[in-house]
Amino acid sequence: MELTKDLSVILPAYLEEENLRLLLPRITKVCSEITSSYEVIVVDTEASMDGTPNACAESKVEYFNRTGGNTYGAAIRTGISMANGKKIIFMDADGSHHPEFIKKLYHEKDGSDVIIASRYMEGGHTENSPILILMSKIVNWGFAFVLNIKCKDVSNSFRLYDGEKLKELTLKCENFDIVEEVLYKLLKKNKGLKIKEIPFSFKQRMFGETKRNLPKFIMTYIFTLIKLRFMKV
Repeated sequence: MELTKDLSVILPAYLEEENLRLLLPRITKVCSEITSSYEVIVVDTEASMDGTPNACAESKVEYFNRTGGNTYGAAIRTGISMANGKKIIFMDADGSHHPEFIKKLYHEKDGSDVIIASRYMEGGHTENSPILILMSKIVNWGFAFVLNIKCKDVSNSFRLYDGEKLKELTLKCENFDIVEEVLYKLLKKNKGLKIKEIPFSFKQRMFGETKRNLPKFIMTYIFTLIKLRFMKV
């Protein structure tokens, strides 16, 4: 598949209408200042559950329903399959990833294959609660150590990827652990893959409630870590 856009920005969304109405105009403004060849893609639930389709239509961005279930993993796979960008940025639809940072990610595009908005490198910050920060750091350390990923923040989904390399992956994870799966499989499939982290300040969500179930979150990550360690890519 020939990639026809310079940039695709993809937002998985699950009952995020309020946030998208504020975020999408900012995202399109930032993208238009970077390049005239871009697309913004919102990947909604399998069947719309709120006014997300209208919010997308009003901002004139691409709207797709995810296929294969209402999981986060299904949204990621759907977004990748629909994207036409030579560079692809994933970001959250809850406002925790501020759109203006897209410029910083895109600015680094020529020097590395993956650019990570990093909360845990020097200059980075997160507004999460102390318990969530502790859990996140444990997850990051565990994945980085066991899978030999040389990054300080392996779990933040706000990243820029090489579109062609991303589309070559076969992704299996269904939950938020797909974020680590993507990075691990890119590294295994592409010798000499260049990853760069740049400091980023993670915000609290603007409206609505988190979709993360804490006990399920923990068990999923443990299972995924074991699975990735021994699977063939």
